[in-house]
Amino acid sequence: MPAAPFTFVRLSYHSGDWDAVDERMPANLLHSLVQYTTVPVEPKEKVVALDSPELFNYPFCYLSGHRLVQFSAQEKKNFTQYVRNGGFVFVDDCNHDIDGLFARSFEEQMRACFGATALKKIPKTHPIYSQFFKFKDGPPNTGFELNGWGDDLVHDYLKGVEINGRLGVLYSNKDYGCEWDYDFRNKRFLAEDNTKFGVNILLYALS
Repeated sequence: MPAAPFTFVRLSYHSGDWDAVDERMPANLLHSLVQYTTVPVEPKEKVVALDSPELFNYPFCYLSGHRLVQFSAQEKKNFTQYVRNGGFVFVDDCNHDIDGLFARSFEEQMRACFGATALKKIPKTHPIYSQFFKFKDGPPNTGFELNGWGDDLVHDYLKGVEINGRLGVLYSNKDYGCEWDYDFRNKRFLAEDNTKFGVNILLYALS
């Protein structure tokens, strides 16, 4: 049987603005996955509610926003169980602000789900930085960091929650969602394709 196509799943949740990033971003990453790999893909993202059992049908999910993250009881239960069962969630702070509302409230949700010390900085030697493309200096910078958006800091790390030695949650304050939010046909105008790290993230989730 052929492998099922990869589906880019975006999580909706009851609080905040889960749809802050335009649908061009997942389309851009899916285009890169097709361009660089042989992974079959569904051409459009799928939105799945965090409190829905449908979540457990997919190995990868994306969660983002600018505002408050306050999981309902069912959302918390599903998020925790999904990650503990081997699912992968890429979480991106659209504020690019480590002291912003999204960051503070999401990190509190991670403490509630996995414990006070579960969310930790990821070392630059982590396999996600060499999964396909090599990023020897860790996570690549975004234009929003370099242009002074948000907290006006360049974050040289990502954070994550590991379950049995494997990342289950990858958490970024670098605003990759907005960095990759452009029509994939415009990628040819870039000196370097800035979605390559996104390919690493997706392939790590599928590994």
